[in-house]
Amino acid sequence: MKGVISGLLSICLLASFAIPKADAAEKAKEKIKLAEQSHSAILMEQDSGSVLFDKNSHEKLPPASMTKIMTMILIMEAIDKGKISWNDKIRVSEYAASMGGSQIFLEPGEEMRVEDMVKGIAIGSANDASVAMAEHIAGSVDSFVNRMNDKAKELGLNDTFFKNPTGLPAAGHYSSAHDMAIMGKELLKHEEVTKFTGLYEDYLREETEKKFWLVNTNRLVKFYPGVDGLKTGFTNEAKYCLTATANKNGMRVIAVVMGAPSPKDRNAQVTSMLDYAFTQFSTKKLYARHEIVKEVKVQKAEKSKLPVVTSEHISLLLKKGETAKKVKTEVNVDKDLKLPVKKGQQIGSLKIYNGNKLITESPVLASETVKKASWWKLFKRTAGQMSKSS
Repeated sequence: MKGVISGLLSICLLASFAIPKADAAEKAKEKIKLAEQSHSAILMEQDSGSVLFDKNSHEKLPPASMTKIMTMILIMEAIDKGKISWNDKIRVSEYAASMGGSQIFLEPGEEMRVEDMVKGIAIGSANDASVAMAEHIAGSVDSFVNRMNDKAKELGLNDTFFKNPTGLPAAGHYSSAHDMAIMGKELLKHEEVTKFTGLYEDYLREETEKKFWLVNTNRLVKFYPGVDGLKTGFTNEAKYCLTATANKNGMRVIAVVMGAPSPKDRNAQVTSMLDYAFTQFSTKKLYARHEIVKEVKVQKAEKSKLPVVTSEHISLLLKKGETAKKVKTEVNVDKDLKLPVKKGQQIGSLKIYNGNKLITESPVLASETVKKASWWKLFKRTAGQMSKSS
């Protein structure tokens, strides 16, 4: 990024922290055997994005219904931006109602709230609800799929291309364990989503004659303490897949397996990966999502100072038994900001260093919208500054 104001937040988080070296993580991966019954797998710590275990994680494979993680990302973004609300009613098209596979049996012309649609997608892996939401958000499934692929590019997902919002078999529809983990990381920025993905069972149309019982396709939600998402997948081509997340003692990890031979094998392998993460690593929280890390001056703006906030939770990954060096935090903000600056706009980055080594980099955002000041306001501000200096 051109022309940066480098604000060193002199956070010297002394000695009580332990940070795993990259080669230490690699050695740990070499010594363990995980996901032996899966075609590919990855284990990632959520906040730092550190990979704790990897097996063929960049191989392009059919993701089946794990595709719906990206579908949910776009739904959550539309809610955050105010384009839709949880209580909006979505009218179901004939095409959406015609989806096969996992479904909540929507009927053409039926109306269902966004909250219930998301519940159907997150818990029941509903293809019909996914298509209904795609049509409502983007106007058509094709337009929504274009947005899915645009988002994949934005996230740097080089192993991914979508043909539909459901994961139903389609030539040229693929992803990888690595990319699914990054998508999971992105979805989890919207913390309210675990209110749905973490439910084991619930009902739709509860007050009607068409009451529908939902049971989570991710059985680990019930049987592994701390698991609260994210999404299973199965087709004959993809076999059994799962992107799972669990939170214990303040550390959240994401485990992905693709191509397991059975649901039992899939769940057992993810369980072993989660066990490994929680017994070998821990985290130390540095920043919460949307925490102010700096204030910057914005030339010719209505407000002279703009608070800069984090885009996600930021933590240090701790390898149990290791000691730490000095930890420093640096915030870099673009000094040539073009007005108006919109709330949530990326305006720089936050970097965490272990000594001189960069260990984490994360976007920072504008905490509010800042518009260009009127000429009269600029005149009064200049006059005020001149009077103070005289």
